[in-house]
Formats: sequence, structure tokens, C-alpha cells
Amino acid sequence: MEIIQPKSPERLKRSIADKMLAGVCGGLGKYFSIDSTLVRLAFAFAAIFAGTGILAYLVMWIIVPKENF
Repeated sequence: MEIIQPKSPERLKRSIADKMLAGVCGGLGKYFSIDSTLVRLAFAFAAIFAGTGILAYLVMWIIVPKENF
């Protein structure tokens, strides 16, 4: 009888390959399985209209680890 190990959940990490500045939007796009351009647009709209996009990006840049090779 074979024992099946449960798959560990995917963790949020900053992207190394899909990045413009720090890889936060690329990592979020990969985590949620959406295009990273849409995430970048969401951050831009949040920065322009609510003023929270830049702060959220900086916090995530500090907290979210980089993905490994």
C-alpha cells in the first residue's frame, strides 16, 4: 500500500523572472494564477486613487520572500 503525502499549499513569493522592480506583482500574479500586468494595474490604480498602492508594495517588498531557483 502506497502512502500519499498531502501536497503543501503554494506559498506567496516574489518572482525572480517576472519582475519590474522587486517581483511583488509577478509573485502575486503567479500565486493567484492571473496575468501580472493586471496586478501592476491594480497597484497603479491604488497608488493614484487611494494612495495605498505604494505603501502596500513597499510592505510586501520587505515581508514577502524571493522565490528560489
